[in-house]
Formats: sequence, structure tokens, C-alpha cells
Amino acid sequence: MVTNLIVEETKTLLSTIEQLKTSSQAKLGSPLTDVGLNPTDAAKIESLAQSLEAKNPYRYPLLYKPGLLNGVWLLHYSTSREIRALTRLKFGFKVAKVYQVVDVASNSFLNQAFVEHQLGLVSGFVLVTAVFALAKNDSGLPDNQLNIQFLKRYLAITKLAGIATPQLTPFKEVNARNPQGRVPTFTITYLDEFLRIGRGGDGGLYILSKSELPQLQFVSKSQSR
Repeated sequence: MVTNLIVEETKTLLSTIEQLKTSSQAKLGSPLTDVGLNPTDAAKIESLAQSLEAKNPYRYPLLYKPGLLNGVWLLHYSTSREIRALTRLKFGFKVAKVYQVVDVASNSFLNQAFVEHQLGLVSGFVLVTAVFALAKNDSGLPDNQLNIQFLKRYLAITKLAGIATPQLTPFKEVNARNPQGRVPTFTITYLDEFLRIGRGGDGGLYILSKSELPQLQFVSKSQSR
């Protein structure tokens, strides 16, 4: 059950993240990372996340509430290696909004990061598709961990100098890389109808909220290739 205390702590967590964003990040909707963040502020976000994790209203969401995973999720904050790398794009490119779209029925998801050039010359995205399996605990029941296999990576240019470029959406498709010698994992540490907190296999923190957006543009085309 989501209590009033959880609602207030959720608001505090998300507002804290937004207040720490630069004006450029706020304008683009970019996720905040701990890159360049004051250690005190990073510790505050970690503490707020841990407080909510301790109040997780659905302790075994993959067993009792798997449907809560469904839908479009917007990334607000992450300390993961992959998201941190997006803050170091070159040649004037900046990461904008980052989404994850989960389909429990097919045990699949996609990650889509939109990218903008700071002068407005180019817009595009990077999209990665994946499938997941529910990890089982000692009793043979779904735990709170997802075992992941990444499938495809797509690169797309959606606009050049403000002109739509459907012929370049996407312009490149390659097999996605999976780490050698281990299975990528994601542990769901908090989940309700609005907020999701999780930890990647590298310990990276992810904080996402359910988006009201419908099916993202370009997703169905990219998946069908």
C-alpha cells in the first residue's frame, strides 16, 4: 500500500533531483547523474532512495504485481556507467530524455535515449532492445531480479537542421553487446504505480517514474527491423 508518507518522500526525491539539474538538463529533460555532482548532494539522493526502498509497498513485485512494470518509464537519475557515459558526448551533442518501455507479456523492454545538438543542427536517438527472464529464489518463485539479454542497438537521426529525416530513422542497426562471462541483471528495489527504483549489476542506481506518454515515436518501426 502506498502511504501518504511514501507519496511525500517520492515528491521530495524527484524535486531534489530536479533542483540539482543545470538549466540545460532541465530544458532537455536529461537525467541527472552523479558526474560533477557535489558528493553531499549525491549522498542525499542515495539516502532518499534508500528510505523509499525500505518502505517498498510490494516486497515481491515480480511475484505479486508484475503488471506494475508495464509501460513507459522516464529516467530521472542514475549512477550507472552507461548513463554516466551519456553526459560525456562529444561534438556539441547533449543527451535529452531517456525512456524505458517494458512489455511484461513478451518479457521484453527497450531503452531509448534522445540526443540533441546544442546548436539545434541534429536530433536523434539511440535505442537498445532486450529481453529479460525473472530470476528465481530458493523456493523457485520469482525474486526481485531480472536477468537480461540485450538484442539490438539502433542509431537514428530524426532531424537535420530542423528537417525531418525518416530515411535515417534508424540509419544503423547492430547487435547489442552483452558482457562476457556474466549475465546482466537489474534488481527492482522499489516499485509502485508511479515510481521505480532499481540497482544494476554494477550497483548503479536508477530512479524512474511512469510516463503518461503513449507509445514512443519511432519505437515500433525500430523494433520491426
